[in-house]
Amino acid sequence: MTTSFGQSTVLGYPRIGAHREWKRAVEAYWAGTLDATGLEDIATGLRADVWRTLRDARLDAIPSNTFSYYDHMLDTAVAVGAVPHRFARLGLGQLDTYFAMARGVDAAPALELTKWFDTNYHYLVPEIDPDTVFAAHPEKALGEYAQARDLGITTRPVLVGPATFLLLAKGDNPFARLDDLVDTYARILTALADAGVAWVQLDEPAYVADRSPAEIDGLRHAYRRLGELPHRPQIFVATYFGDLDDALPALLDTPVEAIGLDLVAGRSNLRRLAAAGPLRGKTVVAGLVDGRNIWRTDLRAAVTAGATVVGLADQVAVSTSCSLLHVPVDLSAETSLDPELSARLAFARQKVDEVVLLGRALRDGTTTLPAPPPPIPAAWRHDDVRGRLAALRPTDRQRADYPSRAARQQERLALPDLPTTTIGSFPQTTELRRARAAHRAGTLDDAGYTARMRAEVEQVIRLQERLGLDVLVHGEPERNDMVQYFGEQLDGFAATDNGWVQSYGSRCVRPPIIHGDVSRRASMTVAWSTYAQSLTDRPVKGMLTGPVTILAWSFVRTDQPLADTADQVALALRDECRDLETAGIRIIQVDEPALRETLPLRRVDQKAYLDWAVGAFRLATSGVADDTQIHTHLCYSEFGEVITAIDALDADVTSIEASRSKMEVLDDLAAIGYRRGVGPGVWDIHSPRIPPHHEVVDALRRALAAVPARRLWVNPDCGLKTRTYPEVEASLRHLVAAAAEVRGN
Repeated sequence: MTTSFGQSTVLGYPRIGAHREWKRAVEAYWAGTLDATGLEDIATGLRADVWRTLRDARLDAIPSNTFSYYDHMLDTAVAVGAVPHRFARLGLGQLDTYFAMARGVDAAPALELTKWFDTNYHYLVPEIDPDTVFAAHPEKALGEYAQARDLGITTRPVLVGPATFLLLAKGDNPFARLDDLVDTYARILTALADAGVAWVQLDEPAYVADRSPAEIDGLRHAYRRLGELPHRPQIFVATYFGDLDDALPALLDTPVEAIGLDLVAGRSNLRRLAAAGPLRGKTVVAGLVDGRNIWRTDLRAAVTAGATVVGLADQVAVSTSCSLLHVPVDLSAETSLDPELSARLAFARQKVDEVVLLGRALRDGTTTLPAPPPPIPAAWRHDDVRGRLAALRPTDRQRADYPSRAARQQERLALPDLPTTTIGSFPQTTELRRARAAHRAGTLDDAGYTARMRAEVEQVIRLQERLGLDVLVHGEPERNDMVQYFGEQLDGFAATDNGWVQSYGSRCVRPPIIHGDVSRRASMTVAWSTYAQSLTDRPVKGMLTGPVTILAWSFVRTDQPLADTADQVALALRDECRDLETAGIRIIQVDEPALRETLPLRRVDQKAYLDWAVGAFRLATSGVADDTQIHTHLCYSEFGEVITAIDALDADVTSIEASRSKMEVLDDLAAIGYRRGVGPGVWDIHSPRIPPHHEVVDALRRALAAVPARRLWVNPDCGLKTRTYPEVEASLRHLVAAAAEVRGN
């Protein structure tokens, strides 16, 4: 095994296509308007486009098996035979079984969905138990490798590594199955070697988080076993999102040929590498180009860091810090950005060029590198915003104690026990999207657009009244996305036309870009909320996105601390809350689904983050009167890790995803003595299945065992924008009826 790794590579590339062809194809298959052959034809073309793009950019080493119809963790589960019995026994074909695991069917709820480390990408959580029978299924990896080879392109298949796969799984001690799973990986590697694969990439990002000595020993043991296989490809173990710390010596103590280190988020990796002494016979793949943000790399600083690595290892390759899955495809598709901003940006295609340029610079030392971007322009700074931040006092982040607030709110709202509501959005129909597009294009004037959106709001209000919901929402028909909508109305933000990034499944978002100081030009939501409230006597929630989530789901400036940017956003939201309250809105929901997502992976860094994250939320929400009820919403995360921070937010009501995890979060809340309102989700809105009445009743009864009826709210897991109206109406009818039945008992 002597094949060189090369000087440049990336850990992955966007799989959605230049125009989101992947999304449209998958959704057409789900809708029954495209068959499996047509779906695979489109996927084949998308994969070929990526490989040709990377080859033509003169990248030395090109990954494959990074395309996915839904999620790479789900792909890995299928590759190792970890298909739970409830799906295997459905009798469906391979593709439909795969999608059943992702989305659920009536007879089998979907796998749990949660965040991929501290990103906004969601992965499907494998279910591993002592009776899970692993089996090698390398067909997907082999098929993609063969397709690329037929194009004359040699690729490196990528899989999630066995240790990370088990550490991210759920079940009865999944990590205890490591030896069994390594046996399966050994069979996969042998099959790849038989097909002529020279290199394989196994991703082990779980080791940039805190890991026990036993888990680190497991990593060493796994790669010693795989490294000692008599017939295998060369192994590249990729890590990303932070520092490896004690796991780095463990990996170095194995026969693997290459190790990838994130040198953007993992700033101590260089120190650890130096402490290990000169590396003989291993390639270090240096992640010098940020794979998660869209700012141009300071190539001169990056080549200096790369030169340090060159002094520590026999062979060095340059890479992205992580997969480019997390950034948009191509900056050249953006024609309306301010040129001063555009000149500072690099999307996936441009980051590949940066990697190639750095690889050449480290190889020959003569490549001329461009100067770093200049400091931000003066026009992007706002002294009045900075002055408001400087004048803040501790009392600006405090409200009266919860019991007194709750009494005043109940006096004003007069809600029943187990009040029913939804999280915010209603279905985003094709007609709504067309109306927004026509308005942007100028073919629908402001008056016509407002009339169309108001008609949708009225329809949503009337539907909720018919169904009997207690607290209503306006449905958010005017919103393209819960962060982009606000970014387009705040100074300091810029929006892209084609900057799409996969979030989960077929869901893509266009994260806005925070490039300067943030301020509010005018009210952003008041007109829509007050119109909805004028249509009904029932309370209608004002709907805002919280400061932490706005940061987490944007591409954020890096020239000042995140805490300062969060407080700037919080001040804009504080003003919006006050305007909603003045306009007569009695309940304001400020969503923070990204609170857990942005939590640093190492415990040593978490307190500082939670302090400013909680502080920003409280700054945004503490300017209202005691009888205005503040809600927040969190979804698809491991809430136990931030449960004390959820309490510290001091929201009057917190709604939380709970249906796929079977109400696990309630145990965490009980453990800390949580005493405010809580709405654990009773309907998994990311699945097309309609929860039957009895299932919702059972979920509510489980919730009542932990939360008294006076504090328990009844709601779905998340907003309803991805569902259809027939699904919504049937599911909400079951939700309302279940609440009534449980109240009656």
